[in-house]
Amino acid sequence: MDIIRIIIAILLPPLGVFLQVGIGKHFWINIVLTLLGYLPGIIHAVYIIAKK
Repeated sequence: MDIIRIIIAILLPPLGVFLQVGIGKHFWINIVLTLLGYLPGIIHAVYIIAKK
């Protein structure tokens, strides 16, 4: 299941974080990072998914 979440995180980073932790601090941080640049959003999303 984590591989599917990582693929989703590469395509839509906030969705990948949402599927892992729900709407919370990390979700909103990822929204901001994705708006500032797509790559920081991907890195943050993959980090959140991989650390669990």
